[in-house]
Amino acid sequence: MEKRNSQSLRGDVNLPQPDAADLRGRQSVRATFKLSARAIEALSIVAVHLGIKQKSLFDHLIEDVQTLNVIAKEIEAEGFKSLSRVQKTFVISRRTLTSLDEISRQSRAPRDALVEYSIQRLLPVIQREREKHRRRKRLLVEIDQHFQEGLKLLEQSVSALGEDDPVSIRLAAAMEAYTGARDQIAHFVVKADVIEEF
Repeated sequence: MEKRNSQSLRGDVNLPQPDAADLRGRQSVRATFKLSARAIEALSIVAVHLGIKQKSLFDHLIEDVQTLNVIAKEIEAEGFKSLSRVQKTFVISRRTLTSLDEISRQSRAPRDALVEYSIQRLLPVIQREREKHRRRKRLLVEIDQHFQEGLKLLEQSVSALGEDDPVSIRLAAAMEAYTGARDQIAHFVVKADVIEEF
């Protein structure tokens, strides 16, 4: 951000003023592209799985000017035209759209192709996350077994010491927290199962 007329917050602190062009570049706009269903799904899966807003992910992929230029040089127009594509509207930043249009114009590469192949960069991420998800599922089985053992231990404590005993009370509190954590983990695993189908 460029340093404009600085204004003093207190007598001793000068802060840079935002630039209007920079602020406008961050403004959200809608843009429609014709992409393969696989690219659209990849973007959606990574956004959901990693907890990143689709707009942020899209901006990150397209604002990488060097990579876009490399993609533009490598695009096979015929191969791209043969893809079955559907229209999809995305919310992106004005700066991202301007950058995309500029590179498309300079390289004479179709804008949709630049987006399609930029999104394909997510495929290795999906592969790594798919493997991680399989490990999470195996771990969830062990967590469930451990949880069941904890419940049995709580029953033993209540049976041997009574419900009002400090040990039983603390163990019950621990199992309550464990229940919440286990439920959240299970929910995440089920929600992320979609990555295995990609």
